[in-house]
Amino acid sequence: MTFKIYIGIDISKLTLDVFIKEVQAHKKFKNDVSGFNSLLKWVKIQSKESCESMLFCFEHTGLYSLPFAQFLEENSIPFSMISALEIKRSLGITRGKNDIVDSRRIADFACRFYDRITLTKLPAKEIANLQSLLSLRGRLSVALGGFTVSRNESLKFIGKNSTPELFSSYDKMIITLKSEIKALEKAIIEIIKNNEELRRTYELITSIKGVGLIVACNLIAYTNNFTRFSNWRKFACYSGIAPFEYQSGTSVRGKSQVNSLANKQMKKLLHLAAICAIHTDTELQEYYTRRQSEGKPKMAIINIVRNKIVARVFAVVKRDTPFVDLRKYAA
Repeated sequence: MTFKIYIGIDISKLTLDVFIKEVQAHKKFKNDVSGFNSLLKWVKIQSKESCESMLFCFEHTGLYSLPFAQFLEENSIPFSMISALEIKRSLGITRGKNDIVDSRRIADFACRFYDRITLTKLPAKEIANLQSLLSLRGRLSVALGGFTVSRNESLKFIGKNSTPELFSSYDKMIITLKSEIKALEKAIIEIIKNNEELRRTYELITSIKGVGLIVACNLIAYTNNFTRFSNWRKFACYSGIAPFEYQSGTSVRGKSQVNSLANKQMKKLLHLAAICAIHTDTELQEYYTRRQSEGKPKMAIINIVRNKIVARVFAVVKRDTPFVDLRKYAA
């Protein structure tokens, strides 16, 4: 899609630095609703064009960019939130950095790569809420793991009787975190139950062994209920489990390996799902044992299982039928 006006915006906690490429104009606005309205009026005056012919481009900065993205979507204005790393790598060798320069570079990126840019569509409210709850649960789980390890280490080397107050505090914190995690999981389940589409998707993908509540809900959240990725291979690449060749000419012949650019949280969850599936799914268990006896490295086999799980997940969603374990019906 071609636009007449390309606008780059550098978003910070309090301000928006806006640069219009076609007229080489820059101005700073507040990062709130009043600032958004002022920004829109200023852009229209400077460009003398309608909003439909403009493309607003900015980095995905989480909570700081979300209000502005919601404002643009509510007003049906085209925009695209781009990965900061993608913009950085497109610039080549650069020197210096400030908010004005950053907004100019984002506008240049939008104009140069307009044919590669995908317009952003924010997820539905239920999925956005699901993402927030899952994100908080993930942080609490990390904290719980940290406190549990510290408590066990202290118990081993210090002893409970020497400092009972220490272990009392540890126990209270661990109990509180477990309680909060359970409350979040209950809220997550309620969101799934109250939405017919999400509930159907959840039932389909949890029919696959290894895919439980948290893995299933993260799959739904990151794929925007399986509308964000056209096939399972693209999602495997996004999750960092798709292997890529490493070779050049006749001298460089490296092994195929996964790339470090990935959603590390999803990769971790898929790893846990693969481990679970290897222990509970007869077919995958036999596959794992056979490949291991052939000399295949353990992590390489687990990565193959991760890809098999992702392929199964996308397949059951596409055909709208639960997963069937054919081994049960084998003669």
